[in-house]
Amino acid sequence: MAEDTRGGLRADARRNRDRIVASARALFAEHGAKVPMEEIARCAGVGVGTLYRRFPDRESLLHAVSADAMRRMLATARAAAEEEPDGWHALVRYLRAYGELHNGALHASVDPEMHDRIRRGPDVTRDRRALLAVLTGIIERAHAEGALRRDVGLGDISSVFALHLHLPAGTGAEAARAAPRRLVELLIAGLRAPAAEPLPGPPMAAADLEPADPPAAAPRRGAPEGGGGPAGQTAVSSNL
Repeated sequence: MAEDTRGGLRADARRNRDRIVASARALFAEHGAKVPMEEIARCAGVGVGTLYRRFPDRESLLHAVSADAMRRMLATARAAAEEEPDGWHALVRYLRAYGELHNGALHASVDPEMHDRIRRGPDVTRDRRALLAVLTGIIERAHAEGALRRDVGLGDISSVFALHLHLPAGTGAEAARAAPRRLVELLIAGLRAPAAEPLPGPPMAAADLEPADPPAAAPRRGAPEGGGGPAGQTAVSSNL
């Protein structure tokens, strides 16, 4: 179910919403997506009823947290592209900011089907595509400058992040806080040109990260492959 935004938001309602999203982001990142909604409300300093009026279910809150994170990272990427002296420093600034999100526990604990629905939401899709465009420009600059190894693309970098920021279950709190920063620096060190050894295959591009279309539903038993309509009705009737 989507977040309820009918009629816009008053200033106090906007503040409550922002506190809820910020609290959910912090708790989800540390404990995963199954944190009790009551705990999120307590952390945000609002009543449970206020939380549920704004976010009718957990998926709507997860969507808001994901959309907020995507907006933050898009703003970070744009600022890095505009303010840093070259593509390499812009890329490093973005990667370090991304590592600070600590989203590993959240992503690892979200049901894959729910994650796919959230990722396909129009606001998340719009900002993700804008983010990929900015990052592609940063990477092209870093390649042209000779600072980023030529056999690495945006898809490679994103895939490594997805793998390395999902820490094993049961990781201690101190290690979980330290690991993302260490892993980001390890990734940055491996991206620097020249490369000691070439990577197998071509670089992964931004287009490789786009979600595939969901598979078509299997036809019902006895239904024609061509779909409904009078011919379909005749075929079904003949099999009864």
